[in-house]
Amino acid sequence: MSARPTAWALFVTFFQIAVSGFGGTLPFARRTLVDRRGWLSAEDFTETLSLCQTLPGPNVVNMSIVVGARACGWVGSVCAFAGLVGTPVVVVITLGLLYNRFGGLGVVRHALVGLGASASGLVVATAGRMAEPLLRSRAAVAAPFILAAFAAVALLRLPLPWVLIVLGPLSIAVVWVWRRRA
Repeated sequence: MSARPTAWALFVTFFQIAVSGFGGTLPFARRTLVDRRGWLSAEDFTETLSLCQTLPGPNVVNMSIVVGARACGWVGSVCAFAGLVGTPVVVVITLGLLYNRFGGLGVVRHALVGLGASASGLVVATAGRMAEPLLRSRAAVAAPFILAAFAAVALLRLPLPWVLIVLGPLSIAVVWVWRRRA
């Protein structure tokens, strides 16, 4: 972290992330925490996200709790969590009521399809930005696993858990051997 954020800064920042990326906040979280605020380096963001993916619950919610705890202890965790989750809860309830009333309209259905497409594009762009530091430093080791995972899941339609069960330990073994030789 560049400068230690205050509890209020954590609340406001995660509130902005939540409002900006409603339903798909990972791209906004990375841009805000790494590029704009400088609270995390690109590598630290990726490592923290990896940790958060192993914990139960949504990744970005876990990220808010971890970043908040690193900055201001439990108070920071509570403030970051409240900023991230508070307003979206109110918005979801309101949207649910509106959808219940107007969801059958064609224009509403088309708008939701368009929002889904833009969210997918943001996820792909974020994945590319997250892979960039890894590929820059370890392209020879990482690229084959990235391509194998893509081919297995996207092209061969194999179940993701099985692909991870095979490629996870294999990639760890390859990196372990690669580091011992370096």
